[in-house]
Amino acid sequence: MQRTSFLLATLYVAPSTVVALSSLCNRRQAIGAFTTGAITTVVSTQVNAEDKEIPDRLNVEDYLRNGFVSNPMGVSGQAGKSRPETGVVLRDGSEVSRDPRSGDVLAEILVSGGDNMVPILASFSSPWPLQTGTVFDVECRDPSTGDGAFLAVSRKTSGQSLAQLSDAFFLNDLFAPTGRFSFYGSPTDVKVKSSSLIQRNNGSSYKVMDVSFSTLSQSTQSEIPRRARIVATIPSGSQQAVLLVGSASALRWKKGSEEQIQKVMSTFQAIPAPVTGLKLRAKERRSSV
Repeated sequence: MQRTSFLLATLYVAPSTVVALSSLCNRRQAIGAFTTGAITTVVSTQVNAEDKEIPDRLNVEDYLRNGFVSNPMGVSGQAGKSRPETGVVLRDGSEVSRDPRSGDVLAEILVSGGDNMVPILASFSSPWPLQTGTVFDVECRDPSTGDGAFLAVSRKTSGQSLAQLSDAFFLNDLFAPTGRFSFYGSPTDVKVKSSSLIQRNNGSSYKVMDVSFSTLSQSTQSEIPRRARIVATIPSGSQQAVLLVGSASALRWKKGSEEQIQKVMSTFQAIPAPVTGLKLRAKERRSSV
């Protein structure tokens, strides 16, 4: 089986805040590798080593274009890619939920608090349905348009605040070869359009980034422009940042999706969960389609 290595290029932030991030070593070689055989990538995860996990399979072309898996697949339909990694670890005994009337989404996740795991309640309000199945962690999406939002968790912040963390700290995780947007290698032409820190009325700090990028389509071998808004916060007691990432195609972004995604982003929060008697254990990720 042919292997292709992907490298994250050094992130350069110019006065215009243009970021040259994570291009393929050789784009044409990568495309050729996928047309002749499956590429194996090493999937990294922030779950403890003892947590057993079996990578799932999905129709990556449908997932890249529409954000969902059309049908459960047999061996012939498998495209040879593992499920995307968002860094999200759900707490055992909890369920991700969405109120169909209000659109409120709630998930209890585990993050690093140093020597121990810390339970965090992450919430946001979404007009799109909650996506369920083996390839999703916490994600809401409109299957017909591809507009949607998903939760992500960063690597450890090493005690740095949001103000001290660079844009590259977050983008290197989101656009890594195993990330949500990286089915045929990390996205190219990644540019940070804006980056700012905001303080909400409850005292919580959030980092907001607007990003443009392109993903590669295997069927057309062409770049697909997308836009994303990323909101990140570091909950009290956490050594990891929790992010909500909303995205849409560049065309839909210009035609009104930006306003809808901003409404979703404005409802996002991640706070320490109430103390309970439940053990802090990671929920096993389902491995069957």
